[in-house]
Amino acid sequence: MTSFTAEQVSAIRKSRERVAKLHGELTRYGLVVWTGGNVSERVPGTQHFVIKPSGVDYDDLTPDNMILCDLDGNVVPGSPGSDRSPSSDTAAHAYVYRAMPHVGGVVHTHSTYATAWAARNEPIPCHITGMADEFGGEIPVGPFAIIGDDSIGRGIVATLEGHRSRAVLMANHGPFTIGKDARDAVKAAVMCEDVARTTHIARQLGELVEIPQEKIDALFDRYQNVYGQKPQGGM
Repeated sequence: MTSFTAEQVSAIRKSRERVAKLHGELTRYGLVVWTGGNVSERVPGTQHFVIKPSGVDYDDLTPDNMILCDLDGNVVPGSPGSDRSPSSDTAAHAYVYRAMPHVGGVVHTHSTYATAWAARNEPIPCHITGMADEFGGEIPVGPFAIIGDDSIGRGIVATLEGHRSRAVLMANHGPFTIGKDARDAVKAAVMCEDVARTTHIARQLGELVEIPQEKIDALFDRYQNVYGQKPQGGM
């Protein structure tokens, strides 16, 4: 079994706890059905990440059955949960972590409205301020790719590199989101479905009204850099 320091063991345990708990947010917000979807998190201070096991009911997910993998997607032998197969999207998550060192969390869902846009291979246009805040513009479409190797991960990276969006609609598949950690990626998944639904409904009512690009830029900057509370102890 891979040797870890005491600090790394603690970090792995915390990531297991966060990832197990955050899967509950996917069901809470109605982003998944049955056993579909997954959350993963890069373990700080290591070359590993934690992801859910494949095909296990959400009610049965616990920190100890989360699966620890290296950044090539290999399960760490002898670690808790290693007797189970990891998520079928493990290779995709691993590729994202290898290619995008700033990413600390990855989420995949088949949420209804976002997946409907993906089925049309159509980006979600940015016509509401909340979308400008969160994604800084449209949510793009990534290429069609089959599960089983790192093809999906390659498509995610190729689409999101240099893009402000933290969500991508993989063609004919569904949304993947990234974040600074797993919670941030889950938030992006929740917001992706929210704007997909709102924009779909708005289009049924008539033509969408564009937001000027400079306003989108200003909204994104304010939300990312001003909105919310300052860290405790800050000036």
